[in-house]
Amino acid sequence: MTGTQASPKGPVDRRMALAREWDDLVDRVRGLGGFEDFLLPPRLDSLLPAASGGPVVVVNVSRWRCDALIVTEQGVRSRVLPDLTLDRATEWANTYLEILHAAEQARLEHQLAHDAVGADPRPSAIRAQQRAAGALMAAEHRTDEMLAALQRQLWDSVAAPVLDELGLHGTPAPADGPWPRLWWCPTGPLTLLPLHTAGYHEAGPDETAPRTVLDRVVSSYTPTLRVLTEARAGRGAGGHADTDDTGAPEQERMLVVSVGDAPGQPRLHNAGTERDTLTQLFPARHTLLEGPGATRGAVEAELARHRWVHFSCHGDQDLAEPSRGGLMLHDGVLTVADLAARQFRGDFVGLSACKTAVGGVNLLDEAITLASALHYTGYRHVVAALWSVDDKTAGRVFGAVYRYMTVDGRLRSEAAAPALHRAVRALRREMPDQPRLWTPFTHIGP
Repeated sequence: MTGTQASPKGPVDRRMALAREWDDLVDRVRGLGGFEDFLLPPRLDSLLPAASGGPVVVVNVSRWRCDALIVTEQGVRSRVLPDLTLDRATEWANTYLEILHAAEQARLEHQLAHDAVGADPRPSAIRAQQRAAGALMAAEHRTDEMLAALQRQLWDSVAAPVLDELGLHGTPAPADGPWPRLWWCPTGPLTLLPLHTAGYHEAGPDETAPRTVLDRVVSSYTPTLRVLTEARAGRGAGGHADTDDTGAPEQERMLVVSVGDAPGQPRLHNAGTERDTLTQLFPARHTLLEGPGATRGAVEAELARHRWVHFSCHGDQDLAEPSRGGLMLHDGVLTVADLAARQFRGDFVGLSACKTAVGGVNLLDEAITLASALHYTGYRHVVAALWSVDDKTAGRVFGAVYRYMTVDGRLRSEAAAPALHRAVRALRREMPDQPRLWTPFTHIGP
């Protein structure tokens, strides 16, 4: 070997030295307060407090087998789900997304045809509008049929075994007090699907033991056990401490963002109704950003100053790149990436917008949606919609939720899940055969 050739031990020694340096740095980080678990799996005892308000059900979906891991304060037990498979869940998710997308397209085409008649009511335009209306009705019917079938499948394969394991067999009686709570933590394709409305709804809510989740328990979702644990401990999902509870004016206020006529988007005719409801409920505790005033910069600046936020605007998700989805404001989209770059200290966000909780098909396990992004960045409670919703229906649901949650001009964020549950059950009683209207609304948080 010549003097110019490197020793074969050189690269090996260098890698070993770097490995020792890495281990030393990790040990130093773990010696810092709050970083004891740095790069380690969380300890089970650190996650059990997530179930202090009720059981958390982690639905594990894999190609080997599927289980429900039921987490309580006492520990974790497993319930095998023999009727659930990865292939079946993937098929459900693909069909679900395909039919919802077709309905969204039909809705957009109908809106365009309606606008064309308004601009120039020629016979040809009127006929085109009538065809678009027929196509929309057919798409909505397919959506309702798909959802009813999916709800039955989710009940048989997931919800019924879980509720049976937990001993939740019927509708709570009024004398029983508050309804039991349950948190869903789905994985894989199930992250897209409405477990909270699984069941046989056409049987009606009056049967002795209704086979529906809605009639047995109040459901919420959580992205992970750790996030729920932090939210319960009074920290935002990002892990930082909440602001104090002294009622400082900039914290105890509702930020209302209302963009009913965003450039290039169909008009949201009921955005004004939601605005009026909120300004009346919080007469001295609201900030209104409306129309041209609801810009990306203005909204970002005000988010940090308000404990409660409501968005009444169009929203969207990019199923290939979820971080590009977001809320459509007057001057552009406030994206998931924009929100994820910030840390907030809020209690509640209401997202009366389209597709605010639809995730990316390539990142099913991560479920990086606008709703979960706001939860991760510090908002403890988020109420959102899984897909595009009729703005009249959204206004009705959110109006009922806010009226139930508000006492003396203050929002009781801890009442978000029960309030949404009541509003959805009331809507279902009126339109049981139209699940597209009452299924989308979900709650994330403690």
